[in-house]
Amino acid sequence: MNIKDILKKCDHTLLKPTATWAEIKGICDEGIKYGVASVCIPPCYVKRAKQYVGNKVPVCTVIGFPNGYNATDVKVYETERAIADGADEIDMVINIGKVKESDYNAVKEEISAVKKACKGKILKVIIETCLLTDEEKTALCRIVTESGAEYIKTSTGFSVGGATLGDIKLFSENIGKDVKIKAAGGISTVEDAEKFIEAGADRLGTSRIVKIAKGLENNNGGKTNE
Repeated sequence: MNIKDILKKCDHTLLKPTATWAEIKGICDEGIKYGVASVCIPPCYVKRAKQYVGNKVPVCTVIGFPNGYNATDVKVYETERAIADGADEIDMVINIGKVKESDYNAVKEEISAVKKACKGKILKVIIETCLLTDEEKTALCRIVTESGAEYIKTSTGFSVGGATLGDIKLFSENIGKDVKIKAAGGISTVEDAEKFIEAGADRLGTSRIVKIAKGLENNNGGKTNE
């Protein structure tokens, strides 16, 4: 698999608390140049970023991030505001405490409410696999499928672990046919990216693949390897 095909599946991500507009602008420039799936940025920069990039690259942002314990109406408002500001895609964090209580109805209702607020835009549901049992992950595959969200996503990248190939396999075996998979957290090499895509991931949340592409470009006189 060549790196350009991998880049098409990457959400080029910058979510660190210290992110400045200059850094966000840089992520946007890189996203356009390298043909990524989207740029994933903090909500406070969505409006400015969308005005900056127009339709050159989709803008993704996060809701209830990174812990997921905001009240549902707060997540809905965050989503409505992000969509109004121009977000093309939304990555939301579920209420993990509700999962631990086995209150799956509440989890499903919240995801469905956020999906409605997306107004047809893509919704990715972050379930933070590193905090869950396999039984909980399997149940959430069903919940995400029933909610109408487009993606189930492994991780925020801010907890105790990131994506694993085992979790991608579990997702693949338990999600509905219309649900796609996003792997995020710890994807640092082209080899990692290839393994996750081969396992069933349709999107990758990472900033490192663009950095690798830039390095290859620098080493090849301005041309990215095919």
